[in-house]
Amino acid sequence: MSQYDVVVIGAGPGGYIAAIRAAQLGFKTACIDAGKNKAGDAPALGGTCLNVGCIPSKALLQSSENFHAASHDFAEHGIEVDVKNFDAAKMIARKDEIVTKLTGGIGFLFKKNKVDSLHGKGSLKGQNGDAWQIEVDNNGDKQTVEAKQVIIATGSVPRPLPLISIDNINVLDNEGALNLEAVPQKLGVIGSGVIGLEMGSVWKRLGADVTILEAAPAFMAAADQQIAREALKIFTKEQGLKIELGVEISAVSQDKNGVTVNYKLKDAEHSATFDKLIVAIGRIPNTQGLNAAEVGLEIDERGYIKVDADCRTNLPNVWAIGDVVRGPMLAHKASDEGVAVAERIAGQKPHLDFNTIPWVIYTHPEIAWVGKTEEQLKADGVNYKKGQSGFGANGRALGLGMAQGTVKVLADAETDRILGVHMIGPMASELIAEAVMAMEFKASSEDIGRIVHAHPTLSEVLHEAALAADKRALHG
Repeated sequence: MSQYDVVVIGAGPGGYIAAIRAAQLGFKTACIDAGKNKAGDAPALGGTCLNVGCIPSKALLQSSENFHAASHDFAEHGIEVDVKNFDAAKMIARKDEIVTKLTGGIGFLFKKNKVDSLHGKGSLKGQNGDAWQIEVDNNGDKQTVEAKQVIIATGSVPRPLPLISIDNINVLDNEGALNLEAVPQKLGVIGSGVIGLEMGSVWKRLGADVTILEAAPAFMAAADQQIAREALKIFTKEQGLKIELGVEISAVSQDKNGVTVNYKLKDAEHSATFDKLIVAIGRIPNTQGLNAAEVGLEIDERGYIKVDADCRTNLPNVWAIGDVVRGPMLAHKASDEGVAVAERIAGQKPHLDFNTIPWVIYTHPEIAWVGKTEEQLKADGVNYKKGQSGFGANGRALGLGMAQGTVKVLADAETDRILGVHMIGPMASELIAEAVMAMEFKASSEDIGRIVHAHPTLSEVLHEAALAADKRALHG
């Protein structure tokens, strides 16, 4: 029986990073993962994010943006392009190549850092003295390993829709949505979260008629509502996405004509038939197969593994990180928790502040935020001030032809400490990093306002918003 200092169950962004960091700290480490490639004939590390989530979706988003730009936007630059057709299959093949490269890269990193990669499903079998025994089941070929410390990083899975089963032919989850090799004429999306908006945007730009059905009465309820309202206006009135809010779905069925969704909206009954339907109603923690009940691993009422502030479970020397525990289901949150847990095992005292974890939605324009929204500050009774600035007067944004959007800075009215930054606009996913850095170092809006920002750059909009929070905006 192989014995390790640390065994990680799951090789997604949390698990593989935890394993690498543990190995860097001198621990004999193994990482167990059952993931397979798209063809299903070989192991594939990286979890949902690299295989059927973050990475492939960004590849498709970029391809669809390029197609839309060539078809609609190049003309205003004096570039006449005759776009004769779009090859969806080639776009998917490019996406698959990127995924293969990155998942293979994790294997290289494991070898470089001397992490043993064990293919199969990992489950806790109990303790042998102070060590944990973990079974690795590779399609019936089983082995058992021992570990002094265990890190559970099994991630999440799509939340099912009880009304119909996912077949990834006509009724799709995130994986199926990433593998369409033809543009559907009519595409339905249930859920206006990150996956729904991003996949809806991809196929809308490529020519599909897209309808998004959302149960919540508010659009992007987790985001600052000023930014959400601006996003909704852009997506619907300018880009042509049909987004219905407050929808109550009563039935979903399939026949030769497609997938039909019956729903109620504002007390009226509606029915819509689509060629393809994407179900994107969120994700739930993946704890199946861990043998949790048998070993006494505590799971809360929502299905998350219970952990303390340091990611310790109720079991001795068993930790859990990422989507399978409380907190935002974000790849970068999982990675940082993985690093922190490995360092805690080594006796270090790392710090991870959930208040400064950035959120990003890779629509066009992009949406990003960090910290508190105005709605949260009002609910908490916090006396705050705000400054905002738009991309419409920014020279760099105008030159790029991407002058839509707003940046908003929220700061404490008394101390000026930054409490939140919210933005919709070009490269918001990159611009938010400055705000994260500022909040990590407890900066004030004046601090950002007094930092010299290169001209002309998109970052000047954040600079201007920070100045506006102190009523000294220079361009607005």
